Amino acid sequence: MVDSQYYLPNDIGISALDCSEAFRLLSPQEKMYAHYLSRASWYGGLAVLLQTSPESANIFVLLQRIFRKQTPAQLEQVATAAGLSSEEYQAFLVYAAGLYANMGNYKSFGDTKFIPNLPKDKLKALVWASQAFQEQPAEMEALWDSCSCLLYSLENRQKQLGLGDKGITTYFSGNCCLEDAELAQKFLDSKKLSAYNTRLFKKEDGGKTCYEVRLASAVQKDCAVDGECESCCGSFSFEDKEFTVKRGDYSPIMEKVCYYLEKAQAYAANENQRKMLEEYTRSFTLGSIEAHKEGSRYWIKDKGPIVESYIGFIESYRDPFGSRGEFEGFVAVVNKAMSERFAKLVSSAEVLLPELPWPQEFEKDTFLKPDFTSLDVLTFAGSGIPAGINIPNYDDIRQTEGFKNVSLGNVLAVAYATQKEKLTFLEEGDKDLFIKWKGPSFEVQVGLHELLGHGSGKLFVQDDKGKFNFDQSKVINPETGEPVSSWYRGSETWDSKFSTIASSYEECRAECVGLYLCLNKQVLSIFGHEGQDADDVVYINWLSMVRAGLLGLEFYTPDSKSWRQAHMQARFVILRVLLEAGEGLVGLEEVTGEDGKPDARITLDRSKIPTVGKNAIHRFLCKLQVFKSTADVEGGRAVYDNYSTVSDTGAHNFLRLRETVLLRKEARKMFVQANTRISGDSVELVEYEGSAAGLIRSFTERFQDDAEQLESSLLELSKQDAPCWC
Repeated sequence: MVDSQYYLPNDIGISALDCSEAFRLLSPQEKMYAHYLSRASWYGGLAVLLQTSPESANIFVLLQRIFRKQTPAQLEQVATAAGLSSEEYQAFLVYAAGLYANMGNYKSFGDTKFIPNLPKDKLKALVWASQAFQEQPAEMEALWDSCSCLLYSLENRQKQLGLGDKGITTYFSGNCCLEDAELAQKFLDSKKLSAYNTRLFKKEDGGKTCYEVRLASAVQKDCAVDGECESCCGSFSFEDKEFTVKRGDYSPIMEKVCYYLEKAQAYAANENQRKMLEEYTRSFTLGSIEAHKEGSRYWIKDKGPIVESYIGFIESYRDPFGSRGEFEGFVAVVNKAMSERFAKLVSSAEVLLPELPWPQEFEKDTFLKPDFTSLDVLTFAGSGIPAGINIPNYDDIRQTEGFKNVSLGNVLAVAYATQKEKLTFLEEGDKDLFIKWKGPSFEVQVGLHELLGHGSGKLFVQDDKGKFNFDQSKVINPETGEPVSSWYRGSETWDSKFSTIASSYEECRAECVGLYLCLNKQVLSIFGHEGQDADDVVYINWLSMVRAGLLGLEFYTPDSKSWRQAHMQARFVILRVLLEAGEGLVGLEEVTGEDGKPDARITLDRSKIPTVGKNAIHRFLCKLQVFKSTADVEGGRAVYDNYSTVSDTGAHNFLRLRETVLLRKEARKMFVQANTRISGDSVELVEYEGSAAGLIRSFTERFQDDAEQLESSLLELSKQDAPCWC
């Protein structure tokens, strides 16, 4: 019996992401713009297969070839004839849908591997009976042989993503460990190169260690090309090791992205959008993060567009070292009514920021009012879809030039719809209230988390010329009472300095800001909540956070003592902080469920949230900000690691509670997204049903124009690097 956390259940929630009304309201020009940006995003998203695991791209091609010849409905008869039960065939469809939705065979939320929930010989029989196999038996058998072992393998190292013996990663060759990642980071810093669009390959050459840093780009030449003064490529000696910087990672995919971005330029609404797309194209052509930063600057200036988008190597959650970005691209349409509330929150930001618990010197010199909009997603390509985003992630731009916040409204609407019978770990009396206010409270939390969480706080920096952005003689560290004694130097960034804990620590800081500021009556009023309703929103927001902290235990791996999901680790840390506050604020007890199996109950004393709760978050949030501002990695890591510890000693046996959480977990929903296609002079939206079959069809139809060429490119890219993972 395989542990259920390694497969997706047949009844997993799959919902269509509805954006038909938002799309209908676009002008013909906006529809064309959205269409070409969507194409660029979908093609770029295929890079995630190669960023996830050695076998992901081959499994993707295997599934595409099967479903291009037969739809899920047509294949069902073949499956029955091949001896599969209807449950086994459904398990195959769910697996295929999961691979598409996660862009690989590891969950985008939690980083654990998932395998098909049917016997390997049954899946093989289905592949052999498929029309794709009948037409090309030799190719299909070779494709099966290339991925079938890893498709099912659950050896310890393959159960989750990680570096070295802790898991699987394709950001680094299989022989790399943490020391290699640290050395490469130092090398990149010395060359003023960002790690966002890179991968690292280590080779032994005649007893000498050589590293290859590979940049994602359409161009494969390493010499300077059009528009470059000099190339950043070449061979360099660094700390007695040889480093080579090369271009051309994911080259055929990046070519497609550039092709569609150039097409989109013709339909841009203004000069900022045109320049932005020009710079993105340059970035993906040459492998230049500097060009992507330039594009991001134009993107920030493009205030309140009707069609919003962002594309590139963005979030670093899945790099075990925390500094390489996973490709994502999204295209969305502004929801005007909801955006008005967020605009009011932005207008109030300067009044709200001083409420945060750190001294004024630890806040940015000026709050750069960002765009904050609620969007209905048309396309979100990558490994998963978040509920809100605060970008760009470049600290130097965020600190001095600004950022944008988006809340993804149609994602929120689907993702947080909860059925009462599936609501775990709460008292009966809290369940109806939870269902009523979960959506509205999460909307408030996302708004505060993105805008005033990620958007707040200053980093103390001494630049290459020795100039400081703060007054060393005057700024006092509120935790020690002494003058500030550490800061970021030169090209050091938050990600490069705090590396492995940076993502989770920053999510924790932003979540705490949300909890802290949702107590503010003005904030609640902006979102339309007054009186008793406002109190209920606060209560459910806090209750939801402590419950999420318990649910977070699903994403902890006891064997390696590691966390696999940044946000869930952050929420567990907050649960620990609130439990430690004592005075009966949070209750957590182990009980026996109605089914006779272990269960747990979480309670929250709502009368103590504004006192005991607020004080605990005040103290903790101030600590987090001070460590972050002052680049105090040792202090920050000590505190964060302490609260992240999952043990069986102390007041709560968290290791045993983790077993209970796994026993009662609900699988994360998957989304089916529409396609756009040009029909004559106009663009039409092609929608699919919210089911595994609908999700599969959306993907087979997404790449039908050049399917064979695209599949052979993916297989070629996968094959080239295959020797590097052993």
